[in-house]
Amino acid sequence: MTGLLLVDKPVGMTSHDVVDHIRRAAGIRRVGHTGTLDPGATGLLILCLGKATRLSEHLTGLDKTYQGIMRLGVVTDSYDLDGAVIAENAVPPLSMEDIQTRCDAFTGAIEQMPPMVSAVKVGGRRLYKVARRGEEVERKPRRVTVREFSVLAYEPPDAEIRVACSSGTYVRSLCHEVGRALGCGAVLATLRRTWVGRYAVEQAAPLSSFQSPEDVTARLLPMGEALDLPAVTIHDAARGALGAGATLVGSNLRGDCPVHEGWVQIKSAKGELLALGTVQPTAMGVCIHPKRVFTV
Repeated sequence: MTGLLLVDKPVGMTSHDVVDHIRRAAGIRRVGHTGTLDPGATGLLILCLGKATRLSEHLTGLDKTYQGIMRLGVVTDSYDLDGAVIAENAVPPLSMEDIQTRCDAFTGAIEQMPPMVSAVKVGGRRLYKVARRGEEVERKPRRVTVREFSVLAYEPPDAEIRVACSSGTYVRSLCHEVGRALGCGAVLATLRRTWVGRYAVEQAAPLSSFQSPEDVTARLLPMGEALDLPAVTIHDAARGALGAGATLVGSNLRGDCPVHEGWVQIKSAKGELLALGTVQPTAMGVCIHPKRVFTV
């Protein structure tokens, strides 16, 4: 059983809980997710099954889009409603435009400090485990890109928001910073992931709908359709060389290579994903070095 599974994660479960559920339903152990959602969040979780787990690095880094509620006037140690309340403040008279102006300041390429209550590792320790002991450690800011931070509606103290961002962005940290800029504090009250790359949550099925291997198989997306990477097609005669990890050259390909560098999918004439490789330009044309060989 191999492919991608799009799951609409329910509230209250960890991403690992979802993986365990699918392992039991599918009857296989080789299942992994491609981007953690906090227990309080819902929405799109992409799982890789079987050989498709070797695609995870190309899916984890995809851009994400979220919708949620930013609640003004509250500050917690986790920047969301799961944490301990540090302060509660009166919310000043604000318009949507006032809040949007503050949100705009956190768009583009920004430096973001990971919250203490997070899974980021510092010195080999998960920050949330350190935080549970009442400790705080020095963290380094990480560069992320926020392409959109929109206020969709505002009914005090709650602002409905949409955030489109690079992988690794903490939406709750954005809310915390906006609340600080407004002077009243803010937390992330709800969060739903609506997009991962080109995949939308509308394409996903609720976790409860997966109860048997047949349920999982019926919703699996083939590996050959999983990635938005350029592709080359090889001659059948080159499959042996591919299986041996040999470098592929122009004569091994059916047609030209569409790129001169970077990752490519290596497919059969029938469209089956055989491997992933990296392209290198040479004086004799491009060479493709197989990096992940799935089947030959």
